[in-house]
Amino acid sequence: MNQYKLKKSIIEIDMKKNNLEKMKKRLLEVLKEKALVIGERRLSSGRVSSYYVDGKLVTLDPEEIYLVSKIILDMLIPARINAIGGLTIGADPISSAVSLLSYLEKIPIKAFIVRTNRKEHGMGKYIEGHLEKGWRVAIVDDVVTTGSSVLKAIEAVEEVGAIVEKIIAVVDRQEGAKEALRKKGYILESIFTKNDLEVENGTYSSQR
Repeated sequence: MNQYKLKKSIIEIDMKKNNLEKMKKRLLEVLKEKALVIGERRLSSGRVSSYYVDGKLVTLDPEEIYLVSKIILDMLIPARINAIGGLTIGADPISSAVSLLSYLEKIPIKAFIVRTNRKEHGMGKYIEGHLEKGWRVAIVDDVVTTGSSVLKAIEAVEEVGAIVEKIIAVVDRQEGAKEALRKKGYILESIFTKNDLEVENGTYSSQR
């Protein structure tokens, strides 16, 4: 590579990093503005929290899902992922958007959906969409707390014989998911954490 090409590639990398940082900054702004709710809410884990992150208000919005999918796709490129998905419904808009964007950027990634329960009619599927034995897979979710939804998706994917290479959440509430996944040998990555949302209080047991 000559000096001109090397200089050009460095500039392109710097521009890409700057654009991604701008995207993350914008995404964080809208997360705080639209999705962060302060006040007691019960989570899917059964815990009661002093705040709630309504991820679907972000992942079902045209601007925000573009930002989410662009950031996640950039995280996936080095891993050479074949398919992306997770447990319905948190993962559904994310995996669909990333798959679409990957096609537009000429690095196509298939999408799949993990049902909460196996389908009792038709093909009786537990996983809908595209997934095959030996495929390198990314598991995604909008918000993670204990990691139970992600672990369920991992179990379903590995039952097919696919290989989980990446686990990505838009927001990690920092309440055990990362540790639970690490114990199973997986690494949780997230675009943001509770700290980024600047939420001081976390969850507490409903048995008060």
